[in-house]
Amino acid sequence: MSDRTALVISAHSADFVWRCGGAIALHAQKGVNVTVVCLSYGERGESAKLWKQEGMTLEQVKAGRRAEAENAAKALGVHDIQFFDCGDYPLELDREQKFRLVDVIRKVQPDFMLSHSLDDPYNTDHPYATRVALECRMVAQAWGHNPGEKVLGAPQLYLFEPHQTEQCAWKPDTILDITDVWEKKKAAIECMEGQQHLWDYYTNVAQNRANQFRRNSGGQAGGREAKYAEAFQSIFPRTVDEL
Repeated sequence: MSDRTALVISAHSADFVWRCGGAIALHAQKGVNVTVVCLSYGERGESAKLWKQEGMTLEQVKAGRRAEAENAAKALGVHDIQFFDCGDYPLELDREQKFRLVDVIRKVQPDFMLSHSLDDPYNTDHPYATRVALECRMVAQAWGHNPGEKVLGAPQLYLFEPHQTEQCAWKPDTILDITDVWEKKKAAIECMEGQQHLWDYYTNVAQNRANQFRRNSGGQAGGREAKYAEAFQSIFPRTVDEL
């Protein structure tokens, strides 16, 4: 059993499923306690299917998206999922909400964190969430913020894959084999009924990244077999004793 922890900061309630559901399931299976923070439900901008239903209200959409995310989190083995309900399109956090996230970071003391790409011209909520993640990571490291609390160390922040990578200045340097937990990610994806149009898309992404995993783990000399994978871009240097 691991004593490691991880924290995912997701702009909307479905993002963590598409983009790092495999990483969540894989680490949860290894005993890592994974906490997911959804800054919004994606109720205005990412719930078109629900809004097309006659008589739909904002609160009904929120409730539906929350139920989907909770079911997906259960399928992935998430330790704790929290909903900040900060609103979307645009996503905005005030100082109090940021300090709430700092409190979560300090409580979790994550060994690593995951969030969005630093650029995304199609959805500015995504890079905003990552800027908030970086800002709150910084505050959580500050000895002068709520003195007496345990300060944060220096967890890596991994940026998970955006929807259109070529437009988002995102360059992966880490590829994770998620073949062993693909069925869990698939089950979580299928919880997201409000965005069914993305199910096949992210299955294809995982298969393509698996091809790259094989290539980069040995290439034609005999790369390790992988059927599904996820890719990430690390923000900070990694400290090593050997290459």
